[in-house]
Amino acid sequence: MVQAKAPFGVDAPGRASVGKRTLRTDRWWYQPNATAVLLTIWVAYATVRVFWRQYYFAAEYDYLSPFTSPCVSASCAPGSSSLGVWFGTFPVFLPYAIITLVFLLGFRTTCYYYRKAYYRAFARTPSACAVPEPHKRYHGETRFPLIIQNAHRYFFYVAVLISLVNTYDVIHSLFHGIGLGTLIMAANVVLLWAYTLGCHACRHAIGGQLRHFSKHPLRYKMWKGVSKLTNKHMQFTGTTLGTLMFTDWYVWMLSAKVFADPFYIHF
Repeated sequence: MVQAKAPFGVDAPGRASVGKRTLRTDRWWYQPNATAVLLTIWVAYATVRVFWRQYYFAAEYDYLSPFTSPCVSASCAPGSSSLGVWFGTFPVFLPYAIITLVFLLGFRTTCYYYRKAYYRAFARTPSACAVPEPHKRYHGETRFPLIIQNAHRYFFYVAVLISLVNTYDVIHSLFHGIGLGTLIMAANVVLLWAYTLGCHACRHAIGGQLRHFSKHPLRYKMWKGVSKLTNKHMQFTGTTLGTLMFTDWYVWMLSAKVFADPFYIHF
């Protein structure tokens, strides 16, 4: 005779028997569903733009989209490879910024707040507090592929280098001139730095292992400064997605000649 398996989760023995899915009366479903819609829109836009390989460089203003930086392939548009040509011609299915995209995706997808977003919006583990998840078992991040989340701190170090590349793009464009696009790119870079340095891995790397702050006054001061950014890390998580998309869209419009930079000054 086959013995029936004991139920799991909210149906496990000893748990209170509640007929309703949840006793919450607020619109708990609104935030995870809105997050799912917004993330889907952003991923769809970013995927199209990354693989489109057109209208990513406004040569007249020397604006390069952050979705294509650094462009170091022989396939890149003339003038867009300010860091030099490192590789030959890329096949049509390979994004120009392939050397940075892998690490950026790794950094973003393993970020604590992004985990919360897509765990709740897509995996429903759980959708919200006091709402049971539909899964029978939960192993956390102890098995493949979720154990890769532990590599977040290593992705952070590469993300710092990529932020330096984005900063270089803004500075390099200033040798050509200055305009609204320059300010948009600069604002995006500032917010990217705020998001990157506000990462919990950054805060831990600066002062997480110190036993006596008094013996390391400089690192303590840096730790306090980074902690202010960490407190706003969730806001920067979503804001930078918007600024990345807007910056890319603006470069796209200029490159496609839909409109011109309204007050560009050539140097």
